[in-house]
Amino acid sequence: MEIAEGDITKLDVDAIVNAANSRLLPGGGVCGAIHRAAGPELAAACEKIYRCPTGEARITPGFRLNAKHVIHAVGPGWNGGKSNEDALLSGAYRHSLELARDHGVRSIAFPAISTGTYGFPLDRATAIAVSAVADFLRFNALPERVIFSCFGLEAVAAYRKELAVL
Repeated sequence: MEIAEGDITKLDVDAIVNAANSRLLPGGGVCGAIHRAAGPELAAACEKIYRCPTGEARITPGFRLNAKHVIHAVGPGWNGGKSNEDALLSGAYRHSLELARDHGVRSIAFPAISTGTYGFPLDRATAIAVSAVADFLRFNALPERVIFSCFGLEAVAAYRKELAVL
């Protein structure tokens, strides 16, 4: 596991994870950036899937991205921890990794799912992300490389702290 700061769409990986909404529609933040970089074909592919439940993920081609695949992970909105948010966020990571493994993805980059407009506390989300990925990697050969793509120094610091605990 490693950290990269900057634009997830520019990373040289087999798959990037989109912090998606349940309708898989182009949105703001990282979701909007991924859709813009991939081109309109990504939105058309997402329309065919139509929906993805919170805590799960779906996969599409990467179209105009360097990445061959986009894995659309739907994280929960923060509701003060009263609505099973931790388990749903962990599930979004786990389902993403399962899709990656099943599609032969050797390298994958994750954004900080649910920490933007969905309001999940960064430190808590980071701990869940690192734990979910570490647990998955203990029992699976793929993916071989996992990158946490961070936007801003606060996210980098949060991921460094969690990775140091391992």
